[in-house]
Amino acid sequence: MNSELEKNTLSERVLVNPFKRGLQTGEVQIGLWLSSTSSYLAEIAATSCYDWLLIDGEHAPNTMQDLHHQLQAIASYASQPVIRPVEGQRSIIKQVLDIGARTLLIPMVDTAEQAREVVSATRYPPHGTRGVGASVARAARWGRVEHYMAKANDELCVLIQAESKTALDNLDELLQVDGIDGVFIGPADLSASLGYPDNPGHPEVQRIIEQSIRRIRAAGKAAGFLAVDPDMAKKCIAWGANFVAVGVDTMLYTQALDARLAIFKTGLTDAAPAKTSY
Repeated sequence: MNSELEKNTLSERVLVNPFKRGLQTGEVQIGLWLSSTSSYLAEIAATSCYDWLLIDGEHAPNTMQDLHHQLQAIASYASQPVIRPVEGQRSIIKQVLDIGARTLLIPMVDTAEQAREVVSATRYPPHGTRGVGASVARAARWGRVEHYMAKANDELCVLIQAESKTALDNLDELLQVDGIDGVFIGPADLSASLGYPDNPGHPEVQRIIEQSIRRIRAAGKAAGFLAVDPDMAKKCIAWGANFVAVGVDTMLYTQALDARLAIFKTGLTDAAPAKTSY
């Protein structure tokens, strides 16, 4: 293979975002939450061929290096990584993009102003405020990806989490923000904000979730959800959600451990952690 063809192949592999393109065509993308902070377990998950794998930097104790290592572990597989940083600060977004993330899920976005700031942080000038450092960043393979800055904006996928009553009150405005590709409904925080803590299965919460998913899709945006209960995941897909995480690695691990031990020891079923309803 000649060097020019190698460069073009590298550029296409790095810049093209299959997850974003799947959302644009309306395909349902089935995902898995990664909370273990382990690149080894992330690679194991990638061999299962989920459409997307959420690397959680908000509620899992991931450092920037941990996020980087998990991106590396997933890179050679079909599963597409999505990084959720601890928050939507410009400096954090810059680092996460520079280590090679193409899809971000930003937590706790309540207003259109916040959403616009998030989008701006992901775009290079003159369209945004992302710091310029492609020549020393993994995102551009340390300068080997030609025209990275000219093309990167188009392939980035920006998802925000609406997980409070305030966010839902502002949902129409959030959906009008240019550059927001999708809105993820955070069931745990949302149920608490609505006055039903630890009860996302409450009928009123369920009604609001369904209504919100339908509003998001009607606005032409992707709608996302995390549902560790398969029946809830199927309901969300029926309501129109098209990127749905159907499990969390740490929860699946603990459930498998308990189930195996229960085969050999009695009286453990009642002591096992209760499965959450969302």
